[in-house]
Amino acid sequence: MNDTSKTHYRKAFDSPYLSSADIVEPTTLTVRRVTLEKDKTKKSKEQFNTAYFVEKEIRPGEPLKPMILNATNSKTMKALTGSAFIDDWNDVRITVYVDKNVRFGNESVEGLRISPKPPGRKQLTPSQKAQWESAKAAYKRDGNLEAVLARVDIGEDHQRQLIAECEPEREDEAS
Repeated sequence: MNDTSKTHYRKAFDSPYLSSADIVEPTTLTVRRVTLEKDKTKKSKEQFNTAYFVEKEIRPGEPLKPMILNATNSKTMKALTGSAFIDDWNDVRITVYVDKNVRFGNESVEGLRISPKPPGRKQLTPSQKAQWESAKAAYKRDGNLEAVLARVDIGEDHQRQLIAECEPEREDEAS
């Protein structure tokens, strides 16, 4: 049995936030938004920077929880985005991993960290049907690939294919 199919002992504590129990390998996620909000566990009255993600599941059938951004992870977000303002941290791709040596008081514990390196960009191909259709819709809307290429990489051959797939439809619309 590998670690991805095992149950971490901390799952029993059912936190409303992403934790080291949820991450079994470095995981690339897309931050949808970050908000400053009160602790949902009600263990403190503090407010936290809380990241919500575009992805809905951490693994098939397992909902992805929001992540509290502690001071270390908030500083990493600032470095990745070039902005100290959480309002500017939307739509940022990050890699979350477990650091087994996070200092918590006098103890070393497992904690979530955001990698200071931006993750590799996704490579889009026609085999990724839903994303390919979204890219075509963006091309038709904008009349160019700029918005698409700002989010994903597409090889030159596939760029030509995407344009070719959209052009007949654009000509039909003009008729």
